[in-house]
This record gives sequence, structure tokens and C-alpha cells, in this order.
Amino acid sequence: MSPPPSRVLVVADAHLGQAPAAVGTLFHRFIDQVPDLGDALVINGDLFDFWFEYGAVIPRRHFGTVAKLHALRGRGIPITFVGGNHDRWGGDFLIHDLGIAFYAGEAEVELAGRRAFVAHGDGLTEQHWSARLMHRVTRHPATIRAFRMLHPDLGFWVAHMLSRRLADNTRDRAVLDRAERAQAEYAAQLLGRRPDLDLAILAHTHRPALLQLANGRAYVNPGAFLDGGRYAVVTTSGVELKTFT
Repeated sequence: MSPPPSRVLVVADAHLGQAPAAVGTLFHRFIDQVPDLGDALVINGDLFDFWFEYGAVIPRRHFGTVAKLHALRGRGIPITFVGGNHDRWGGDFLIHDLGIAFYAGEAEVELAGRRAFVAHGDGLTEQHWSARLMHRVTRHPATIRAFRMLHPDLGFWVAHMLSRRLADNTRDRAVLDRAERAQAEYAAQLLGRRPDLDLAILAHTHRPALLQLANGRAYVNPGAFLDGGRYAVVTTSGVELKTFT
């Protein structure tokens, strides 16, 4: 039996499928290097700009990335995937076909011997009513059932058009600054009332952050991989922010 991972890589917000093709190329190189950089991988949401599993259909445009993840699992690297607001609708394919530990929402897991709360971050500290409404609507079982009734080509088209429009509406620097502060406050409060947790790991804001607290505890946001290959490393002794080039 292999020892538990002691160096865990955390990545989020690549938005593959909407980001420039160069981001996908960089991410594929990153996946190839994961065994040299660490011994486990956590994907904290919005790896894909849209992911939705029908019973017999997955997004074709992400085949190359899926193949890379499958190969990484074949090399014995455990992968944990916590869904974000763009890709929380995973299921049997990710879990059973790829062997990924997939969580549609938040998760509490052991990372490098440390207890971690992991969530993408959407819905926790949203700064605008429309984002809070969208969070509730897209998570509702009735919405998911209705979407699954659409032909996949139509469903994916609708999702990508909506994603592009939402992206245009979330570039206000003041809003992003407030979201960054609110997320750090949320993490500090969570760790304050949960002494059993060592780490709070969030994403979603696309802002890298590392807040070191007492007794080696920390809040970390790896930043967006689409912004120059940002990621984080969790070890038994600490947390670091990194850039893959």
C-alpha cells in the first residue's frame, strides 16, 4: 500500500473551452508534469468553462483534457475534483470511468496529512444579487432535470452563450476586490469556529491569496490557472503559491 500523498497540487479556474487555446496547451503540459511536481492533484472548480454529463454524452471539446486526466490516474496519481459554478454537473463518467473523487459542492478531505475544507467559493460570499440567484437556480434539481431534456448540442450552445455573457458582467474591479476580501473573511471565520480544520481552500475570485494563521493553519486561493498557470502546493509543513510556465 502506497503512503498517503505528502505534496498536493491545487489548481482552479482554467475555464477550458472558453479560455484561449494556449491555456489548454499549458494545462496539458502541467498535467504531464504533475508526478514530478507532487503526488496528488486537487481541481477546485471551473477547470472547464462548461461540463455537463448526460447519460451517454460528454463534452467533445474536452476530450483531450479528459484523456490527460485518465492517463494521470493511470500513473497512480489521485485526483480530487470539486465542481465550480461552471462544471459542478459531473457524475458517473468522472467517478467511474476516470476514477476521480468528484464532489458537486464543498468537500472536507485530508491533504498531505492536514484536514481541509475545499469549495470553489461560488454562493459563499457573492457580492451581487444576480450571482446569488444564478447559484440557486443552477443547483436546483428541477433546473438540472430540465436541462438534461435538451439535445446536448443545444444545451452546450446555451451554456456557452450564457457563460460568455456572465464573463462580460464580472470584470468590475471593485466587485472583484470586495469578493476577494469577503472570501478571506469567510475563510478566517470558518477556521476560527472549526478547530478541527487546518486549511480552507477556495477559488472563484481568480485572485491568488495565502493567509497564514496560527498553528500552521491557512486559507489559500490558488488563483486562476488561465492567468499564467497559477496553482498552489500543500505539504505537511505549509502552503505555497506557484506559477507553471
